[in-house]
Amino acid sequence: MAEKSVVGDHIVDKVRRRRRLAEINSPLPQKTRVITVSNQKGGVGKTTTTVNLASALARRGANVLVIDLDPQGNASTALGVMHRPEVTSVYDVLLGDAEIADAVQPSTDHENLICVPSTINLAGAEIELVSLVAREQRLRTAVEDFLRTTDREIHYVFIDCPPSLGLLTVNAFVAANEVLIPIQCEYYALEGLSQLLGNIQLIQKHLNPTLKVSTILLTMYDSRTNLSQEVASEVRTHFPNEVLSAVVPRSVRISEAPSYGQTVHAYDGGSIGALAYLEAAVEIAEQKAFNGQGSQSEGA
Repeated sequence: MAEKSVVGDHIVDKVRRRRRLAEINSPLPQKTRVITVSNQKGGVGKTTTTVNLASALARRGANVLVIDLDPQGNASTALGVMHRPEVTSVYDVLLGDAEIADAVQPSTDHENLICVPSTINLAGAEIELVSLVAREQRLRTAVEDFLRTTDREIHYVFIDCPPSLGLLTVNAFVAANEVLIPIQCEYYALEGLSQLLGNIQLIQKHLNPTLKVSTILLTMYDSRTNLSQEVASEVRTHFPNEVLSAVVPRSVRISEAPSYGQTVHAYDGGSIGALAYLEAAVEIAEQKAFNGQGSQSEGA
């Protein structure tokens, strides 16, 4: 009986949370928000967070561009875009052989979502970029050119970058206005975070003074363990203004979705994982509204 009661409580909670989301009209930013999703520690759900937040915001009515800057190309796979070696990709954009408009593809995930794919060619880009003029600025220039010339209003640009600090990640930081950091609720959650923040400060000082850490999202949260609760509490203590209220739980559906080349919203939109990313997307959409920079356009 107790087990049935717990299951019933979970169902009631999901229904309540979905009804709340249905009543919220997410504001759309008046100016494109360019967000780099970064954590130099691997396995924290960086790419998963990138594609699922982008998908969630698209489903809330925003036009979203994802730039896959990770040579592994996992974001491209999840968004259902081609990224074979011969495909025009972000590699060609960085080397000046193509513009974003030449490389961008519609995502199979949602009509509001487009993607600049990564290909295996990007693995050698770090070396090729070294000798190029304005090597740290190339992605920013390409993004600015695209936003200025495209006929489509883009509300969000998400950049998924590698878990290491090289020229690709530096390009991502220079191109962005904001950094979103996913942090897993596990041992060593804050490992490497001070180094990441130090690197961001260097970027702010030398290359992009407008960059800021705007958002921290707790991932792989398990409410049944003291560890998850302790990690969440510690992160909120250190970053009270940046941490979202929404947390992404450990979820089989979130883990399974990439193997089907889908976001969790396309794979199982009714799952608790999809719900968590929708709630996080609503908070992100409201961030600028609190600063008086959002417009009250209705989302889905």
